[in-house]
Amino acid sequence: GWAGEGPGAGGKNRRVCHATARLEMGNLWEEFNRLGTEMIVTKAGRWVPEWGRGCAKRRGQPLPTKSPHRRMFPTFQVKLSGLDPLADYVLLMDFIPLDDKRYRYAFHSSSWLAAGRADPAAPGRVHFHPDSPAKGAQWMRQIVSFDKLKLTNNLLDDNGHIILNSMHRYQPRFHVVFVDPRRDSERFAHQNFKSFSFPETQFMAVTAYQNHRITQLKIASNPFAKGFRDGDPEP
Repeated sequence: GWAGEGPGAGGKNRRVCHATARLEMGNLWEEFNRLGTEMIVTKAGRWVPEWGRGCAKRRGQPLPTKSPHRRMFPTFQVKLSGLDPLADYVLLMDFIPLDDKRYRYAFHSSSWLAAGRADPAAPGRVHFHPDSPAKGAQWMRQIVSFDKLKLTNNLLDDNGHIILNSMHRYQPRFHVVFVDPRRDSERFAHQNFKSFSFPETQFMAVTAYQNHRITQLKIASNPFAKGFRDGDPEP
């Protein structure tokens, strides 16, 4: 659905105060959320389950390449409205912990359980949409996709990727920032942005999928998992 900023939205610059954002693929996000969304974060290589390797080998397909970071799926995409068509905007995302707990997955009950205090917070980073800055008209013309955003649990990452702690819960946040041309624009920084959060995009960061139903739904709905579909053994 459409989302707006929470408490404190008053006093915003008129070029952001009317901005609204609609989450794309909302039904898919909700389907994942009902199961408990998991997002892979890796440090030293892309996790490929053994059943996946076997499927690729049988079909003569190349194995997925190794990567120290992962893209989000579902991809975070929004449709914007209410921007000034002629003003410049920067779009960005960050991720905040949902609580101060670390979790573990209980396979016998297929549920997540608190397993103590959270690890020290990973370095806070933001991801700027690569088309930033751009006119409001351009942002509103098409769906805004953060398909270049990548996650890692490598605390020493020097590629600018979002660093998260595995087995911790996170809420993605989306921010629209008006590029204020005034010379003293820093004085108005708090007025020049608007933030959006969609509860259905919350997720658990993991190094390997814990809930097999999440694995199945990712394979069924992710176009890049095409090689693992149709007649493959269940994960």
